[in-house]
Amino acid sequence: MTEPGPESLRGAPAPLRTERLVLRASEARDRAAFIELFASPDVGTYIGGARPRDELERVVPEVPGRRSGLFVIEFEGAMIGMVTLDRRGAERPGHVRPEGGEAELGYMLLPEVWGCGYAAEACAAALDRFSHAYPGEPVVLCTQTANERAMRLAVKLGFAEVERFEEYDAEQWFGVWEQATPAG
Repeated sequence: MTEPGPESLRGAPAPLRTERLVLRASEARDRAAFIELFASPDVGTYIGGARPRDELERVVPEVPGRRSGLFVIEFEGAMIGMVTLDRRGAERPGHVRPEGGEAELGYMLLPEVWGCGYAAEACAAALDRFSHAYPGEPVVLCTQTANERAMRLAVKLGFAEVERFEEYDAEQWFGVWEQATPAG
């Protein structure tokens, strides 16, 4: 039996479509948006800072983000961000299972689309896909407590706080999203 997890999202058989968005695998046309995302000081505020654009131009592959559990968030034909479901490393603090390795939700959007509800829409679609692939499997989320927008979104998506701890020289909020399991 294979371990349930985000690998179910690898190369999704069909893009996820929401009311306004398409979640899909990355393509070569997304390279500039990936560079913009990681070079943005606003985006980098709570994830360790922006990376130098010249470094990104050198290291970002022609088709960036081609990996299990990563979806490009597309709006009106252009990449506006990404949503990920990865395994949380057992060595990191914050777990809901003794052995760790839970699926962990992450997302990043370009600053010009913040406040439009796209993060909620994209994350909800990814969680829905995951819940159908792995019924009953918990998903975790970790964000700095200083990131008030991310904390509000976590609660809106249905994540419940489990604990707070220090990591990366900042207080972290750690929550879990537990799927409802059908009775009977």
